Amino acid sequence: MSKDEEGTGGKSRAVRARQRAIGRELRRMYDGVVNEPVPDEFLDLLRRIDEADAEKKKPS
Repeated sequence: MSKDEEGTGGKSRAVRARQRAIGRELRRMYDGVVNEPVPDEFLDLLRRIDEADAEKKKPS
């Protein structure tokens, strides 16, 4: 194997290692967000939207 090929392989390994580290961190952050409670204001907004949709569907 030539010296150039060894350098390229080392760079490829470094890139893959960096991508794995980024992936782990993104998964950790996502897991934290998924486990957060839904804010009451957001739940209220969803409830009002559902009620408005139900009113639209009522026969006149």
